[in-house]
Amino acid sequence: MSEDQLSRVFSALADPTRRDIVARLTAEDATVNELAEPYEVSLQAVSKHLRVLEEAGLVTRTRDAQRRPVHLEAEVFDLMTKWIERYRQRAEERYQRLDGVLAEMNETSDDQRRIADAEENAS
Repeated sequence: MSEDQLSRVFSALADPTRRDIVARLTAEDATVNELAEPYEVSLQAVSKHLRVLEEAGLVTRTRDAQRRPVHLEAEVFDLMTKWIERYRQRAEERYQRLDGVLAEMNETSDDQRRIADAEENAS
């Protein structure tokens, strides 16, 4: 997936209505009319949202006799997941290193406390 397509995908998903449309399409394909039902916007507005999703590669429209169902392209999510996972792994590695540093600092602090307690008890 090119960076430009990745930007288009994330930009398309930045809108809550489009995220909701994508979520609904995970269950099954739907027509523009079916997708527009829960929203208090025109069919044209829903069509514009679908156009953005289509340009990002997230959905396609097909022809099934008189129906023109909108289909979710799951492959795009696989590519997005791989991109996100790469950075999640890097962040996880950084957190693990931080955990190690904090654990080492805690051990040093515990050792210093024991030494101070021992010195205090010796006097």
